[in-house]
Amino acid sequence: MKTILAPDPNPIKPKYTPPAGACDAHCHVFGPGARFPYSANRSYTPPDAPKEQLAALHRHLGFSRAVLVQASCHGIDNAALVDALTWSNNAWRGVCMINDKVTDSELESLHAAGVRGARFNFVAHLGGAPDLAVIEAVVKRIAPLGWHLQVHLDAQDIDTYRDFLLGLEMPFIIDHMGRVVAKNGLEQKPFRLMLDLMKEDRVWTKVSGFERVSSTGKPFHDAMPYARALVEAAPGRVLWGTDYPHPNVKEMPNDGEQVDLFAQTITDEATRRRILVDNPTKLYWPELK
Repeated sequence: MKTILAPDPNPIKPKYTPPAGACDAHCHVFGPGARFPYSANRSYTPPDAPKEQLAALHRHLGFSRAVLVQASCHGIDNAALVDALTWSNNAWRGVCMINDKVTDSELESLHAAGVRGARFNFVAHLGGAPDLAVIEAVVKRIAPLGWHLQVHLDAQDIDTYRDFLLGLEMPFIIDHMGRVVAKNGLEQKPFRLMLDLMKEDRVWTKVSGFERVSSTGKPFHDAMPYARALVEAAPGRVLWGTDYPHPNVKEMPNDGEQVDLFAQTITDEATRRRILVDNPTKLYWPELK
């Protein structure tokens, strides 16, 4: 089992200062493994990246809120996620991983801790497509809580699962711009399908993971046109996140540089505020609107 890269330990101080209330809407906590063991079925082992490390990074970058996303290395054991959410005192919200065996009391506890969505991985190197019947069963269970679905898939799978996802009648978020491949161009079929999906009011995406979309590597500028196109298509349904600590990337980004890359990509300050403050509030802290 491979051990993945650790994040860059020396993030620069970004030139761009995020607005008050800015949210890193896609990041992870890993372990510590001695307290929160990693899943026996995991496809990779991460270096520990505990909640204190994440909080220190956010102070350095200028983010006061975050959405913590359960990663496959912890499987459906959401203990580390819940611990971090509770510790954050409402500054963090969460997206868990569950299956159709989850109990009502478990769902109530997750919701009380700050969980507002459930995530499913469709990505081949993380285990491939889940059982669609399980997703349908989970959707029925989480709909009364007002949660959303979060899907992590590869670009070529958008066509395969489009009708299924739209048939769920629940808001859903597509991670990392659909993991499109930058070198294939803005006219590539998967990206055209992504833009078409963004016409639906229930569909959101994250203009995150520039390093996953890029074909040229640092400074990942070839991913910028894709983010701009998605923001233009649906500025009220786009989120941004660091993806810290960047599991399974080929080239490790610097998180301070990632903040500046966002500001270079989206140059209008009102739109930046919408993405970093207003949109995450709408989805994760609706009580603050």
